[in-house]
Amino acid sequence: MAQFTNQAQLSYNNEVVNSNVAVGEILDAVAVTKTAVTQTYAQGDTVVYVISIVNSGGTALQNITVSDDLGAYTFDSTTLVPLAYTEGSVRFYVNGILQPAPTENPGPPLTFTGLNIPAGSNAFLVYEATITRFAPLGTEDSVVNTVTVSGGNIPTPVTATETITPEEEPNLTIAKSIDPVPVSEGSRVTYTLVIQNYGNAPAVDTDNASVTDTFTPVLSDVVVTFNGAAWAQGTDYNYSETTGVFVTVPGQITVPAATYAQDPVTGEWTVSPGVSTLVVTGTI
Repeated sequence: MAQFTNQAQLSYNNEVVNSNVAVGEILDAVAVTKTAVTQTYAQGDTVVYVISIVNSGGTALQNITVSDDLGAYTFDSTTLVPLAYTEGSVRFYVNGILQPAPTENPGPPLTFTGLNIPAGSNAFLVYEATITRFAPLGTEDSVVNTVTVSGGNIPTPVTATETITPEEEPNLTIAKSIDPVPVSEGSRVTYTLVIQNYGNAPAVDTDNASVTDTFTPVLSDVVVTFNGAAWAQGTDYNYSETTGVFVTVPGQITVPAATYAQDPVTGEWTVSPGVSTLVVTGTI
């Protein structure tokens, strides 16, 4: 939207009188917005973007081009792209009616060409992109990408920007091993459970993380440690030598956040998960 001003003069008997300054506004004939359906991401996620193009003018927009930079940014002397378009995912709607898909070039930059939007109409482009290994994952990071609508009879390209941020939450996995293998009946056996956090936030007591396991055969004389510290029955965990069911008290499992590093050569982000270890030893 642009403003314009106008002022008149009145002359009489060698006098000049100025009018007030009148202010007007010119509505942009083309308005563009870009929205991500989800505002947060993790590595490998799929993000759905919606581009809205409103043609409020009296002339149809013909053969226009929509270009998306896919969040490209400069790293050292290289351009890195944190988003990768999912080929064939685009849907094009005019006034809510699905149209033939435009010609696409996945890029980067991603482009859609040959779009036509009648006068007084609104259009939507909906498409998917995947978070690549070039997307930063820290709590203060983001992916910012810009779409540009140009060509045809649009006098000046119109842009819109959308920002998404990494998920700020733990992302846990668990792996289990047994030692020794094989083991004799009546011998001691150790189960080691490694819990890894790939998220940028630690798993804390209020997350109420808990491990449940059923030991078959049932263990007796159980000893439990967490990150090397001894745990107590009833306080940190509960175990039944009748059923073999082992459950940690919710909130006792905590795991530090992952750390992230950007390769100085390739620019790819790598994840070093936070790790906690739960060890259960008993007699078979």
